Amino acid sequence: MDLAERKNLLDGVDARTRLAGSNKMEILLFSLGTRETFGINVFKVREVGRTPPITRTPNMPRGVEGLISLRGNVIPVLSLIAFLEHREHHDEYGRTMMVAEYSKRTLGFLVHEVDRIIRVDWEKVRAPENLLSTNQGLITAVTELDDGKLVSILDVEQILANAFGEAIIVDIPPANLDQDVSIFFVDDSVVARRKITEVLDKLGVRHKHATNGAEAWSRLQAIAAHADQSGSTLRDEVRLILVDAEMPEMDGYVLTRNIKGDVRFTGIPVVMHSSLSSQANHAMGKAVGVDAYVAKFDAEVLADTLRPLLER
Repeated sequence: MDLAERKNLLDGVDARTRLAGSNKMEILLFSLGTRETFGINVFKVREVGRTPPITRTPNMPRGVEGLISLRGNVIPVLSLIAFLEHREHHDEYGRTMMVAEYSKRTLGFLVHEVDRIIRVDWEKVRAPENLLSTNQGLITAVTELDDGKLVSILDVEQILANAFGEAIIVDIPPANLDQDVSIFFVDDSVVARRKITEVLDKLGVRHKHATNGAEAWSRLQAIAAHADQSGSTLRDEVRLILVDAEMPEMDGYVLTRNIKGDVRFTGIPVVMHSSLSSQANHAMGKAVGVDAYVAKFDAEVLADTLRPLLER
């Protein structure tokens, strides 16, 4: 891919907000100079280009190559292959850099080359539990191309946690709630589920969770059916639903649309909690009816968003 193609690669991203609720995503394919093909959600990528000079500083975490100045902002540059179980890579690895935004943080990711953008159905994106891979802990999902080639979608939240450490949860005052108030949350990232659990425990809220949108919708339907059968109010079973945006099998946009389209869930707010923090993603959430949108991961902001919705 030449420089002109790279420049035009991400044009018109805002127009892709129409994908909200379609259970489709667009991923940018790239390689790390090995035989594997990797993918990243297009909405996380700000630009792709040649790697500028990197300033190497002492005591950088493992996998962090150094810093660059990008239009007046100093950002860290990570070598993605450093986090994977590869000892060798292509000689030209690192000459291309993707600039991505995760959780309000802008980062550079060194790669070998980028390929193209493809559109995939989330229902064809699977969790990697059954893969015998040394990189399993860093792969959040896998999908298959028309030619049978597998694409591994990296768990960037786990990579960032490995590089910089996990966010420290500060003291969060408990919410003024009855003891039986419960939240249902769904997220495919192990790191995210762990941090969400910490916040909910500090708020003093009971919680149940799922690891992808399809599982979440199945469990929520079962909870609603049980409430119908027992004659109880569903809101007594689930006070609030917290959803991730990107998830295998069913994304958070379709899950939200399903919830909002089921009268049994009337009055139960849905909060989207995502590392996709651009205005386009906020618009996508609004289009399917989310009641609030919180960018990952700021524990205080998450708690401050949930507290009034739980207490009302």
